[in-house]
Amino acid sequence: MPPGNPWQRPFAPPEAPVPQSAMRAAQADRERTIDVLKAAFAEGRLTTDEYHDRTERAQCAQTYGQLAQLVQDLPVGPMPTPLLPPPPAAFAAMPFGPQVRPVPPYGYLPPAWPPVRRRTNGAALAALLLGLAQLVSIGATGLPALICGIVAKNQLRTRDEEGDGMATAGIVLGSLGTALWTFFFLLALRHG
Repeated sequence: MPPGNPWQRPFAPPEAPVPQSAMRAAQADRERTIDVLKAAFAEGRLTTDEYHDRTERAQCAQTYGQLAQLVQDLPVGPMPTPLLPPPPAAFAAMPFGPQVRPVPPYGYLPPAWPPVRRRTNGAALAALLLGLAQLVSIGATGLPALICGIVAKNQLRTRDEEGDGMATAGIVLGSLGTALWTFFFLLALRHG
């Protein structure tokens, strides 16, 4: 670790290359390295001669390893979190001891936890409940279930909400209930 930079992570020495060091670098990789060099020069970490020398070497670099050597003694990106030593054995055995987490790579966004749940559409929920209530109301809630299901389907096309299955179930149950009521009504008119 460089003595003047206690926050910098240690890089592997050139004798022990990392698997990516042999991979060919693209122009975008060279430009990112030059941006790091520009920032280091602007912060006074590099002299003018060091900056020009490293910039020329970055433009000629062919691999990631060559680029990494140019910035290995410079901080990259926002202030990195220092590497913490592993906890003592006494703390590691404790279930609620100090927790050491690895630092995610720069630019990595962990998934949201707990997962963000979308809101359930109210008309879809009403359609399902009215469709199921036909068993108790002897089919009287079939038409409202059908109407609520159709309204919910229209709302779900424009809103980011859950409830498509509930709306479908409300439409099916409402249609069946309405069809049965219509059949019984026509049958009663014919016989009555």
